[in-house]
Amino acid sequence: MAAVIKYQYNKTSLNNLNIQLRMRTKALPTIKSKESALRAEVKKAKKEAEWLLAEMERQIAAHSNISALWNEFDATLILVEDVQLHIEKIAGVQIPVLDDVVFKEKPFSMFARPFWYSDGIRILKDLATIGIKSEVYYEKMRLLEHARKKTTQKVNLYEKVQIPGYNEAIRKIKRFMEDEENLSKAAQKIVKNRQQMMEEEGSA
Repeated sequence: MAAVIKYQYNKTSLNNLNIQLRMRTKALPTIKSKESALRAEVKKAKKEAEWLLAEMERQIAAHSNISALWNEFDATLILVEDVQLHIEKIAGVQIPVLDDVVFKEKPFSMFARPFWYSDGIRILKDLATIGIKSEVYYEKMRLLEHARKKTTQKVNLYEKVQIPGYNEAIRKIKRFMEDEENLSKAAQKIVKNRQQMMEEEGSA
């Protein structure tokens, strides 16, 4: 489908259309390259997020032998105090990157609590860190996929709509100007022939 492009049948309009066409033709390979890079990054982020979720399931399964003990565990002993992130740019898209998960632990008596509480806190830290990492990767995937879709739309707009539209408009203007030039030449020839005839009749 060609784009609806406004133009006039003159050289100025033709020059403007040529500039617009050159800009889009030159930009298209760069945009395609960006789309390809984003597609690859989306795939990587998805793979990493899925691996982290699978790792969480593996760790939960590995500790299934003590699952009954969690009913005795005091969940107020540990909480996530802060999730430290920084921003990186991937193919022009701002992406969150996890630096650290900060936990707040309540002190407890090793004598008053069951002996496995220290291991329980360590296990919960590991699971919480893996869960937060997977969430960050899913957010990364979401942002990259959004940018990838917008870039794909731009590629399609340039490749399937605007570039064919500009080419068609340029072709029409050139044809019109050629026809106009041919008509002008034909008219000049008729006028010249008529003048010659009149001159010949006058001299006869």
